[in-house]
Amino acid sequence: MKDTLVLAKRNVIKMFRNPEQFIDVSVQPIIMTVLFVYIFGGAVAGNTQSYLPFVIPGIIVQTIMFTSLTIGVNLNTDIQKGVFDRFRSLPIARSAPLFGAVLGDIIRHTIATGVTLVFAVIIGFRFVTPWYDVLAAIVLIVVFAVSLCWVSVFIGMLARSSGAVQGLSFLIVFPLTFGSSTFVPASTLPDWLQGWVAINPVTHVIEAMRGLFSGEAALAAGETVGGQVLWVLASCVVLVAVFFPLATWAYRRKI
Repeated sequence: MKDTLVLAKRNVIKMFRNPEQFIDVSVQPIIMTVLFVYIFGGAVAGNTQSYLPFVIPGIIVQTIMFTSLTIGVNLNTDIQKGVFDRFRSLPIARSAPLFGAVLGDIIRHTIATGVTLVFAVIIGFRFVTPWYDVLAAIVLIVVFAVSLCWVSVFIGMLARSSGAVQGLSFLIVFPLTFGSSTFVPASTLPDWLQGWVAINPVTHVIEAMRGLFSGEAALAAGETVGGQVLWVLASCVVLVAVFFPLATWAYRRKI
C-alpha cells in the first residue's frame, strides 16, 4: 500500500508538471457541453434550459469514458520507454506501479466531473436534489471510471504501441457511449437499438446520475434511482471481476 501511494503521488506530480495532460478533463468537457447544449438542445428538448438536466450527466459519463482510455496509453508508453524496467530494479512491490497509476487517475476523473458540473451551473443547470445525492452521483461515476480503467489497462498491456491502445479502446468506447441515452431519450431510438441501450451499463450510469441530480421525475416511467444505482454497482463488480485478473495477468506477463 505504501509503495502504491508513493507511485500514485508520482503520477499526480507528473500530470501537474505536464498541464497539457489536463486538456481532456478541463477544456474538452466545456467544449462538448457548449456544442451539444446549444446545437442540439433546441432540436431535442425545445430549448437549451430544458435540455441541460438531460444532457449534463451524459456529457460527464462520455468525458469519463474517454478519460479512462488515458491510463492504458500512459502505461503502454512507460513500458516502451523502459520506465517499468527501472521500477523492477527497486525494492518495491511488483504490482505497485500498476495500482499507483490507477489510484492517481482518480484525480483526473474528479477534475473532469467537477469542471463539467461547475460550467453547467454557470450556464443555467441547477440541482434539485439534496447535496448528498449530488455527492453520491460524483462518487458513483468515479467508482465506475476506476472499474472501467481495468479494461484500458488490459488493452495497454496487450497492445504493441500507444497508438494501438487508443485505436482498440475507441472501438469499445464509441458503441458504449453513443449506443445509450447519452444525448437523446432511448424511446426515440429504433427498436433493435433500444435492446442494446437497455443492457448497456453506460445507460444505467447516466440514468442514475440524472436521478441523483434531478430526482426520479427525470427518469423514464417505471425506473427508480435505487434500481439504476444497483445496475451501476453490478456493472462495476462485473468489470472488475473480469478485467482486473486479466489486466494483472497481462501486466505480470509484460514486465
